[in-house]
Amino acid sequence: MEIADAVKKIFQDMIVPELGKIREENQKIVAILELTNKRLDDVNTHLADQSRRIDDTNKRIDEVNKRIDGTNKRIDDVRSELTSRIDDMHSDLVNRLDANNERIDRFFLTAATKEEQTRIDARLFQLEQGLEGVRQRLAA
Repeated sequence: MEIADAVKKIFQDMIVPELGKIREENQKIVAILELTNKRLDDVNTHLADQSRRIDDTNKRIDEVNKRIDGTNKRIDDVRSELTSRIDDMHSDLVNRLDANNERIDRFFLTAATKEEQTRIDARLFQLEQGLEGVRQRLAA
């Protein structure tokens, strides 16, 4: 029996400590797995809540789409209509600005500068004085 006792002692010396380590590691793995499962449950709960909120938001959007302008117009339709109106107004304003710019350009082509106006006023003054002189000579 000494051989059996020796083999038993060798198993106890080699295998039993390894089994203890395996049990400890197994307990750690189980604890980590429990924490992971708890976190997964929390994530699933959060996702379910987010899904519910998204569904509620979609319902509200659908209701808004139904109420716009008393018709069944969708937000996209209203957006397109507003974009079209804005484009029309922009085009009209650009046309008006172009017309005003043309009028201003014509004005500047025909308008005298300050220097020219001063010369014209001086020349008119001289002509009026000359005319007055001619009138006085004719009267005499």
